[in-house]
Amino acid sequence: MLIENAAGIFSGLPGTGMRTIGAIRVRDGVIVEIGALQAEPDERRLDARGCVVYPGLISTHHHLFQSVLKGVRSGIDLPLAGWLRSVPYRFWSKIDEEALAVAARIALTDLLLSGTTTVADHHYLFSDTFRFDPAQVIFEVARSLGIRLVFCRGGATRARHFDTDQFVPMPVESLDRMLQSVEACAQRFHDTSPDSLTRVALAPTTPTWSLDPGELKEVIAAARRMKLRLHSHLSETSDYVDFCLSVHGKRPVHWLADHDWLGEDVWFAHLVHLDADEVRILASTSTGMSHCPQSNCRLGSGVAPADAMARLGGAVSLGVDGAASNESADMISEMHSAWHTHRAVKGADAVTAEDVVHWATAGGARVLGMPRIGTLAPGQQADIAIFNLDQPRHFGMHDPMIAPVTCAGSADLRYLLIGGRIVVENGAIPGFDLQKLKFDAARVVARLAA
Repeated sequence: MLIENAAGIFSGLPGTGMRTIGAIRVRDGVIVEIGALQAEPDERRLDARGCVVYPGLISTHHHLFQSVLKGVRSGIDLPLAGWLRSVPYRFWSKIDEEALAVAARIALTDLLLSGTTTVADHHYLFSDTFRFDPAQVIFEVARSLGIRLVFCRGGATRARHFDTDQFVPMPVESLDRMLQSVEACAQRFHDTSPDSLTRVALAPTTPTWSLDPGELKEVIAAARRMKLRLHSHLSETSDYVDFCLSVHGKRPVHWLADHDWLGEDVWFAHLVHLDADEVRILASTSTGMSHCPQSNCRLGSGVAPADAMARLGGAVSLGVDGAASNESADMISEMHSAWHTHRAVKGADAVTAEDVVHWATAGGARVLGMPRIGTLAPGQQADIAIFNLDQPRHFGMHDPMIAPVTCAGSADLRYLLIGGRIVVENGAIPGFDLQKLKFDAARVVARLAA
């Protein structure tokens, strides 16, 4: 097919190559040419007149199951610790197979309709009481929608304790069982081919509270033996720093450096509370950051030094996080929030719209180790978002290229392609029953609330 007549193209490439113009030719799911091109006989032509073209957006941290836990009143105004107790820890045992499938469908539909083509889902609920395989459920939903999914298989060998017996304790498992389950999951779903739609990562919930310190080196060694990336939460709040200083005598990044938990095959969500030396270490080791500004703002956690890390050449990406702590869990909202948040506290020149687009595209590909996505260039997978600019908020723009970031609002996609396949057309997912999903979600929420 040939994509033509766009107002402009954001390639995702750094420097002067970020912006370009022309047409994009796609063949067999791959971009083969960009420039002044003429349509070939029998070539399908996608008219992008009045649109801007971005690489497909990439969210590097999510909790899909939380998409049926939005706006829980008992947790809406609480910081992280109280929110965890009031929402995911309270409801996790009620997330059955139907609820998980509906939640995954809500989350992935929301992402697709905002121009997202790849998502990393950090799923940490694995219980021996389940009569279903969460990985199978989530992969099936992703496959039905055609989105690329990196399944971050989480879990814990240590449980958190509460001062009440009203909660079903969070599930735990032995380290051997966790690693065996991850390996079995990888054997089924981990595809390293350039056009892969399914990958797996090893992802203990936190290194601080979910594992015994003596297990850390075994975990990273197992991930590298299986050739899987490692993912976890880190330094989301100052509690992480206080805990590591009091128990281990070091800040979190320094402590994890002692256990080999740094490198280009490792990425952490949040990384809000870092000092300058931790930022330098993460950047120099190419350890990735999944920056989640909306969730961090919603929970009052702070603003991550994503800009400082990026200036040092670090691997910075964006993640929407779970919708229970970020009800607007789409990538347009996340980019807009990233652009605003840093400028509000650090100055108007702290982060540009181009920076944000880079984090949401090429930055995500770097963090996930998927070099054939995230940029628009010959030889790359044809993951392409074509944004309409025909809403009143777009009118009057002198620089239409940055409109999806700066104007915010609901994305209006003319087309979204994943590997050259059209998965969104004129703002809708072909053949998808959105009204049914709405009713399914309401039924599940009513059951959970009861």
